[in-house]
Amino acid sequence: MRTKIAVSAALGVGLVFGSGAPALASSLTSTDAAKSAEISADVVPGQELERISDGKIEKGETAYVDVTVATLWTDTDAPRKADKPALGHPVDLAKWNKNLKSTDVRRGLTGKTETQATYGSEVTVLDTKGKWSYVSVKDQKTPKNKKGYPGWLPTKQLVENDRFTKLRDEQPRAVVTKPKSELEGIEFTKDTGADVSFNVDLPLIAQDVDDVRVALPGGGAAWIDADDVDVYDVGEKPAKPSGKDLVKTAKQFDGLRYLWAGVSAYGFDCSGFTYSIYRAHGIDLPRDSGEQAKVGKAVSSKSLKAGDLLFFSTSSGTVHHVGMYIGDGKMIHSPNASKDVYVTDWKKWDTGNEFSGARRIL
Repeated sequence: MRTKIAVSAALGVGLVFGSGAPALASSLTSTDAAKSAEISADVVPGQELERISDGKIEKGETAYVDVTVATLWTDTDAPRKADKPALGHPVDLAKWNKNLKSTDVRRGLTGKTETQATYGSEVTVLDTKGKWSYVSVKDQKTPKNKKGYPGWLPTKQLVENDRFTKLRDEQPRAVVTKPKSELEGIEFTKDTGADVSFNVDLPLIAQDVDDVRVALPGGGAAWIDADDVDVYDVGEKPAKPSGKDLVKTAKQFDGLRYLWAGVSAYGFDCSGFTYSIYRAHGIDLPRDSGEQAKVGKAVSSKSLKAGDLLFFSTSSGTVHHVGMYIGDGKMIHSPNASKDVYVTDWKKWDTGNEFSGARRIL
């Protein structure tokens, strides 16, 4: 992963609005900077972080996920009583996880959920119905919709914010690399209904030795531990990973419970796991295993390298599972509702002789 950049190099000279307030990018020259003390008094603290919105979520608009993890459903009546903690703002993932303790209850999500989207993810609103919105997740490729992976979620889990859009376009970004982290020192907003987890990507507005300061989708800003993120300049991506890099990232989640449609550190399905691991290294795979099986290049099972993807199909040829090869005949995967993410000998695991090919992405 990339070494953190100095905020001065990324942002240039900034206006600082009092103790603990953010330094935002500006076009000030060094002469202008000398005069900043004279003009800062005329600037309302935090005004450059205030949410710009008409307060409505409407069809055709761009919006952002404003909860820790939003679950996208097949329809508005798909959630069960056990799923109520996942429908609020904020979501109560600890309670939902407790409700999903039974394998049968977890398995019951099959066919009810489409995918998930983490805090700050960009979506396009495709339709609205009552208190629900039908959206597509921009960064999740699928043939289901050219604008991204679609599904229904409660509208209250979204926020419209033109300023956040602008900051995403113009500022460096901080990407969470640890499974979970926290937002601290939240300012200039009453919207504090989220935590940050793996792959959350937020605009960077300030940085010191111990922390980075990020803009929030609902307005305002907060600090994240600098050890929990990697920072990238505008337009920059992570360096191309090695297979060992991918394996190291994947093993962070060894033991994490399987979750149908999951794409976060709170639970993965099989393709959500491989999608997320590659995405952490700047490589965008399609969201589902059937489409992942079409990217990269085919490799023989006798020539596997760490990071290769292994696919398994039904007798009709439909790909239904994917895992990541890690070397020594083993793969790491998130297999089904009765299991956690774990490492296994892939040939011994494949008792049904369903292996249908391997693909090399790197």
